[in-house]
Amino acid sequence: MLNTVIVGASGYAGAELAALVQNHPDLQLTGLYVSAGSQDAGKIFSTLHPQYAGVVDLPLLPLDEEGMSRLQIDADIVLLATAHEVSAGLAPQLLAKGVTVFDLSGAFRVQQDGFYEQFYGFSHAAPEWLDQAAYGLAEWNAEAIAKAQLIAVPGCYPTASLSALKPLMAAGLIADGSLPIINAVSGVSGAGRKASLTTSFCEVSLNAYGTFTHRHQPEISHHLGCQVLFQPHLGNFVRGILATLYVELKEGVTPEQVTAAYQQAYAGKPLVRLAKTTPSIRGVAGTPYCDIAWQQQGKMLVVFSAIDNLLKGAASQAIQCINIKYGFAAGAGLL
Repeated sequence: MLNTVIVGASGYAGAELAALVQNHPDLQLTGLYVSAGSQDAGKIFSTLHPQYAGVVDLPLLPLDEEGMSRLQIDADIVLLATAHEVSAGLAPQLLAKGVTVFDLSGAFRVQQDGFYEQFYGFSHAAPEWLDQAAYGLAEWNAEAIAKAQLIAVPGCYPTASLSALKPLMAAGLIADGSLPIINAVSGVSGAGRKASLTTSFCEVSLNAYGTFTHRHQPEISHHLGCQVLFQPHLGNFVRGILATLYVELKEGVTPEQVTAAYQQAYAGKPLVRLAKTTPSIRGVAGTPYCDIAWQQQGKMLVVFSAIDNLLKGAASQAIQCINIKYGFAAGAGLL
């Protein structure tokens, strides 16, 4: 059993992680931490997330100097469900002690000069780790994940988008010079637990945001290998993402070639389901799956991709990466 600690356990993704680790046959949940100044420090986890009462009843410990020392000694694995800049500072300290880190923030996802200053608003505290981090898109980067000590779990929008686009790119079916367009909508849980009027359930209807400026656009482009146009929306539902992607195919690409690209990409990968009908958020909410479907008319292809933003877009993909790293079954703790 691998001793596993979660930092940032009071948030939505942290809560999902706690439940998944507790359920995993090869992991031992040995600690839940929050920032030293958090109002949740000292509380019992299940009082914040009562759906886990009797399942995860550990205290939320403050990550003060004593907590950090204890964590570095006790943990084989640390899962960081923390803010980007916090992860950038914490991860190197843990890595130096030999701990394997799975980071759910954006702190180590992109190895590109000036990226963090431009899109995250801070100067990276550990640029030397950017080249060493494996991007944790589980179905596409298993070899690097298995070798890395630091795994950067992708964002929720990039997971939905890249899962839909990478089979087409790998098969060389996307028209040269074209710009795939991604139109995606997410539930309000993607904004986290912190109260805000703009993400209040009663205030949200269906809102576009981040036009041309959203940090996930360069993340998707970087890991796809071509530029995309990405437009996110916030919907008045709790969890899930539905992405609709518009792709121009090369001249002469047939429906059979498109189908073969997806089937070959996801053969033997049980957490991506190729659907015969348009996927829905209802079909994936509360599950670790990515559901993908597509329709073609001539050179134009419309692809649909649905995930649970807190699971396949965060916590369950982190567990997938753990399973890859340590040679566990793909669905261990998930299926």
